Amino acid sequence: MKRILIPVDFSEYSEYAMEVAALMAKKFKAELFILHMLGLSEAIFTKNESQEFMEAQYYMKLAKKRFDSFLDKPYIQGLKTFQTVQNYKDFYEINNFVKEKDIDLVVMGSHGTSGLSGLFVGSNTEKVVRTCSVPVLTIKRRRSDFIIKEAVLACNFEVENSSAYNKVIRFFGMIGARVHLVYVNLPNITFKSTEEMKKQVELFMSVSHYGNTFKNEHVVCLNDYSIEEGIYYYAKSIDADLIAIPTHGRQGLAHFFKGSIGEDIANHASLPVLTFRL
Repeated sequence: MKRILIPVDFSEYSEYAMEVAALMAKKFKAELFILHMLGLSEAIFTKNESQEFMEAQYYMKLAKKRFDSFLDKPYIQGLKTFQTVQNYKDFYEINNFVKEKDIDLVVMGSHGTSGLSGLFVGSNTEKVVRTCSVPVLTIKRRRSDFIIKEAVLACNFEVENSSAYNKVIRFFGMIGARVHLVYVNLPNITFKSTEEMKKQVELFMSVSHYGNTFKNEHVVCLNDYSIEEGIYYYAKSIDADLIAIPTHGRQGLAHFFKGSIGEDIANHASLPVLTFRL
């Protein structure tokens, strides 16, 4: 991991993400790219009147000044940082920045909501998760130590997802985390017997670990009425440090299990959530 991007709005949640990103940058000797989306109206940049041009310049300079106090933190010292202010109005544009700068990971702060009731529709974090081609780590509260010992990885054990699985497993290997692979059996047409799940898991593991066995993982198949509740409450039961879930990109996370999982977990779990593209 060489480059980490932190989209910021200068809020306390951005500071939570910044501190975690700084800790990871020190661990992996990575560079930090801090991006502020200005979001000025397009009219300001298209009209030629000098007053409107000066107004645009004023807001750009003001945002850049805010970086001075935002980055004046002890945990930033000694790190190589790059600050950028862009007039992005749509969150998919962040992925253009990711590709241009060859970013490996996005770390983003989010307030989300509490509990599992309701969906935080339109959250900025959810928009980034849907459109980003690299893993996105969502941070909900201050984590000055950010040590990941136990990680829960939502998995459907489909062979076609083995490549994405191996990528996230390598990530957990780098940070030394024990991985709990969790499949939630639902009481409907997707229900699988114990023997069916055993065969599916064995096939998935044989394909995924061909020539590269990873032993630091634990497979769990449990029953629940929804994927969200199964993943969320299993994570709580083992006192997990992080939840990892897959995404199909702009379709969102709802199609991975042929149900709905991603936005609920990403926006409601107080734990850090890592999303990655299948």
